[in-house]
Amino acid sequence: MKKIFLLLTLLGVLSLNSCSDQLNTDPTNQVSGTMIFADAQNSLTALNGIYRVLYTGGWGTAWNDENGGLPAYILVFDIMGEDHPMDGSGSGWFWYDYGFDTWGDYTGRAGHQYQIWNFFYTIISNANYIIAQEGKIPGDQKLVDYVMGQAYALRSFAYMWLVQCYQQNDPTKPGVPIYTEPTIAGSVGNPRGTVQQVYDRANEDINKAITLLEGTNVAQMHKSHIDKYVAYGLKARHAMVQKDYPTALTFAKKAMEGSAQIADFADIRRVNDISKKNVLWGLGIQTDQSMGIWDIYAHMDADSKGTYSKARHLISSWLYAQIPDTDLRKQWWTAPLPQAQWGAAGTENGSRRSWCQTKLGYIDVAAQTGDHILMREEEMALIAAEAACHQQLFPEARQHLASVGNKRDSNYATRLENVTDSKSYNSNTTAGIVTLMDEILFQRRVELWSEVPRLHDLQRLGLGFKRNFEGTNHPLQLTNINTNPGSPAFILWIPQAEFDGNENMDPSKDQNPPQQ
Repeated sequence: MKKIFLLLTLLGVLSLNSCSDQLNTDPTNQVSGTMIFADAQNSLTALNGIYRVLYTGGWGTAWNDENGGLPAYILVFDIMGEDHPMDGSGSGWFWYDYGFDTWGDYTGRAGHQYQIWNFFYTIISNANYIIAQEGKIPGDQKLVDYVMGQAYALRSFAYMWLVQCYQQNDPTKPGVPIYTEPTIAGSVGNPRGTVQQVYDRANEDINKAITLLEGTNVAQMHKSHIDKYVAYGLKARHAMVQKDYPTALTFAKKAMEGSAQIADFADIRRVNDISKKNVLWGLGIQTDQSMGIWDIYAHMDADSKGTYSKARHLISSWLYAQIPDTDLRKQWWTAPLPQAQWGAAGTENGSRRSWCQTKLGYIDVAAQTGDHILMREEEMALIAAEAACHQQLFPEARQHLASVGNKRDSNYATRLENVTDSKSYNSNTTAGIVTLMDEILFQRRVELWSEVPRLHDLQRLGLGFKRNFEGTNHPLQLTNINTNPGSPAFILWIPQAEFDGNENMDPSKDQNPPQQ
């Protein structure tokens, strides 16, 4: 039976250079398939292949320009919220996601419904291929556990992404099919598991990953690898989605026990360098691995002089206005300017326009290189703050929040004194900041802007949003789209190709509801 996801063990697989902190680019097609798991060292080749997949594009039959792997899909679910406007259609890429106008994509194999499904199930399939070798790989057992632990963590990561993209945050609803064995073309497809069953699978996998990674004495070989501290961070994220706040607090704190530290703002004026001390996990893009048109920096870096950057990426005017002038992060975006003073889009001063983001972009524009940060210390501190606040552990919540705020705003202690101890938060996301939880969520929106998908946060918090607030800078305000809490518009449709190839899924019963 035909499946829409394939086992890609030979796609972009890299081998690790043990004498360097870089991944070299010898493709696996130079390694015999029978040799790939011949010993522990060779098994790293398969593992590194999955990490290369994370920033590989082309997950469908067309529209590759907006399908650059994980960084692109983070962007998709960020611009679908209220904090990240685009100022025009540009070349068209991502504009239709921003405008909630992609629902027909599910019938073909070009749009994000298909591409995201294919991408994450490819990660799962590759992880399953490695996990199937458990107990069979000779050599250094510590190194084997290092590889196996990461395979379990990646599978957990992929399932949590899938269930957030294709279903509401409701454990009783249908989730996504679950696979724990290698799948190939011809494998019989599974029915949709419930959201709770997907959570259970992800939880079991991340727990197994943590056990393996805690037991090995192999240090993180490359920042793209998941070590025990990254696994703790993933468990904290998963627990937040599931509203398991005691677990989220415990593991966010454990994630901060490693060598990473909250950075001074001067160190992260551009969030694009995995060598910084606050980075737990990221994708290092070397000169010979530049992503080209797949790279979201080709779209987001307004000074990149490419045609894609003509659709400039902005912060919402409301969110920008709430950032105090004493907060250094305000430098991540340009101040409001008269339109006559704006630079031309797609030029080297294209970021000179009101509210334009300069936080995320190339390190080297000519070489088209810039790393993609997937987890940093500040996120863990903000998870700890939120999880503590949900449990009404207000002094601890304030401590974690201040550890970030004090590094950003010289007046933060005074700001923090002005919010009341409460775990309640405003249902209007452009309302005033009153409670401690309001402040925590605001700090998350600013610090992690376009790094953590805003729409996923709205879903887990049970919030909707409006773009037509007073003074809005959103060109597409979605007044005809349901953006209330739990809207069907917030989740993707399952691609038709899955129904065509999976006899255990029926589109009349298993498709997600229309966006209305």
